[in-house]
Amino acid sequence: MSAIIKVIIPAFNEGDSIGKVVSELPNSVAEIIVVNNNSNDDTVENAQKAGATVLTENRKGYGYACLKGLQYIDEQSKQPDIVVFIDGDYSDYPDDLDKVVAPILNENMDLVIGARKKELREAGSMTFPQIFGNELATFLMRLFFGAKFTDLGPFRAIKYEKLKELQMQDKTYGWTVEMQLKALRKKLAYTEVPVRYKKRIGVSKVSGTVKGAIFAGIKILGWIFKYSIK
Repeated sequence: MSAIIKVIIPAFNEGDSIGKVVSELPNSVAEIIVVNNNSNDDTVENAQKAGATVLTENRKGYGYACLKGLQYIDEQSKQPDIVVFIDGDYSDYPDDLDKVVAPILNENMDLVIGARKKELREAGSMTFPQIFGNELATFLMRLFFGAKFTDLGPFRAIKYEKLKELQMQDKTYGWTVEMQLKALRKKLAYTEVPVRYKKRIGVSKVSGTVKGAIFAGIKILGWIFKYSIK
């Protein structure tokens, strides 16, 4: 019997890209859930046209949107085996999903991170704050926890039962690092797979502004230091 895979896509003003992301996800996905995070463009209409289930979360924040998607899944009678998270800006290649879930299906991994390796990234697709922040965060995770992560990439897959065990809380930019830190604490089996990465459509809400980059950095480092002293 094949695994049931559901995808959660947080989306804030991704009207120009969301339809491409939804339509290019592979047929192995049972349901695509777009969480509209207070958009004021045509994100909702374009996501619905492409065939996604659209939820609304008016509290702005990446984590808020992800938690809304998980609440929806939790209330369903038939729950998935695997949940995949991907951004709505078309910076990832949606058809890489099969590659991201493969270690769960074939090697019984619990968590897989799509790592945006330099050789697979389009020039200019990651800003200096993104690259520096990723390198600093993963260095500290190696230092404090012996982790093998090289990226905090948003394209990731996790067994649904294991995700529930993590009891995710972060409402904003710390969502990805919280998941990885809690996976380390719970001793989940994890790995990374290299994924392609391209320039996003539109302006980044995090790395596209100085304020966003600083706030994201503070949140990420805050989670790391919080867990390092536990």
